[in-house]
Amino acid sequence: MEIKVKVVQHSSYERMVGEDAGTKEIITFELEYPRFIHSELMTHRVFSRNAASSRAIPIAKMMEQVENIPAMPVYWGLDKPGMQAKNEHNDVELCEFTWRVAANRAVESAKLLQALGLHKQVVNRVLEPFQMMKTIVTSTEWDNFYELRTHEDAQPEFRALAILMKEAQDNSEAFHLEHGEWHVPYVERYRCPEYENLVYHLDDEDLTDLEVHQALKVSASCCAQVSYRVLDDTLEKAEKIYRRLIDAKPIHASPFEHQASPAHGNIYWGNFTYWTQYRKILG
Repeated sequence: MEIKVKVVQHSSYERMVGEDAGTKEIITFELEYPRFIHSELMTHRVFSRNAASSRAIPIAKMMEQVENIPAMPVYWGLDKPGMQAKNEHNDVELCEFTWRVAANRAVESAKLLQALGLHKQVVNRVLEPFQMMKTIVTSTEWDNFYELRTHEDAQPEFRALAILMKEAQDNSEAFHLEHGEWHVPYVERYRCPEYENLVYHLDDEDLTDLEVHQALKVSASCCAQVSYRVLDDTLEKAEKIYRRLIDAKPIHASPFEHQASPAHGNIYWGNFTYWTQYRKILG
């Protein structure tokens, strides 16, 4: 098992308004971590997120992951009163072996449920305690998260994740934006040297240029795809997923929370500060 962190996109702009003046940043992460800490991530309400869904992942794929690379604790704390385990078991290998036995039993139970003809939204539930999951997270506010989750009293797996996130953010350089330009995770950007205008493009063989509305569609599509499939950032796939999200009754709007543009007036846009969230202006 390996907790993974990647900065997908990091943007900033200079706000020139009285006491609010200064550099304002937004950052999107792609994370992989044990599902058993996902509920703790969800307590941070300033985060926009899309996560892998057990209702969408094929049963065979989920069982293969649990058998080969099951999520497991990073610290085998001994029992004691309170929320924090201060001392670790002296036989980590035995703890890991016993945990893998439990994971394999969950797979066997899933196979029995699958044989009954049950849907993956039922079968995959018994596998969730041993699942590694992928999540896209975007936010403008990180200080409180790092203060809480890098603390020695935090859940060890969550602390390991938060430390990696803080390191990745500290080593990431923000791309400077002007008003009217967009933070669009999974869409590449560069500033034309001759005209200094921002160009959005796909990271394909042709470096296909995108109009702003196309860049927003591709970004939202890619953020939505984390829940169920391998990433496809083509315009054709983006259009299909965009229409599926927009035309749904009710609309599936969460993938449109990750795109943002420097805010003119309002300080707060949904759970973002100083950034206009695409979801809030989507027509």
